[in-house]
Amino acid sequence: MDASEKIPREREVGPCPCGSDKRYDQCCMLLHYGRSQPETAEDLMRSRYSAYYFRLVDYLVQSTHPDTREPNLKAEYESNIDQLFWRYLNIVGSSKGTPTDKVGKVEFIAGYVGSTKPEELHERARFKRFKGTWKYLDNKG
Repeated sequence: MDASEKIPREREVGPCPCGSDKRYDQCCMLLHYGRSQPETAEDLMRSRYSAYYFRLVDYLVQSTHPDTREPNLKAEYESNIDQLFWRYLNIVGSSKGTPTDKVGKVEFIAGYVGSTKPEELHERARFKRFKGTWKYLDNKG
């Protein structure tokens, strides 16, 4: 199932979950639907957060760098994607990851609700280009 089958039309014109202060249809939706590519590592980070928010497993898989994409990644996402409800994304900082860089790091805090209470994920994510396009590498930044 692609993104257009999962996201209600009224949500497309609402605020983007990534916190960019743009409408979803003018922000991460363009990346989710393959209408554009992320210009920076932070753009990809934001779009991946929104993909978690909307449970877009295919986008999460394809935006993962092949060097770290496990063969069972899609099945793993599918079995876990409905367990968390994402609440907010705060970008703490970034290094490199500009339109001219080949690698970058983005530090972020993402709030979510699990099975019992609100929690936060604090990660220093690494990104690397693959065939010119930004991909998520890992959380070892």
